[in-house]
Amino acid sequence: MIKKTDLPSKVCVNCNKPFNWRKKWKRDWNDVKFCSKRCKGQFKKK
Repeated sequence: MIKKTDLPSKVCVNCNKPFNWRKKWKRDWNDVKFCSKRCKGQFKKK
């Protein structure tokens, strides 16, 4: 089992905050750029 502290992380393109890997992003972690749907929506409006 992997510890939460050992999970990979990225920085959100919109808010520049770090976010960790989630199980729902297992298949497309390489394509994930935003920490949430809210950030993704705000980025499109800019």
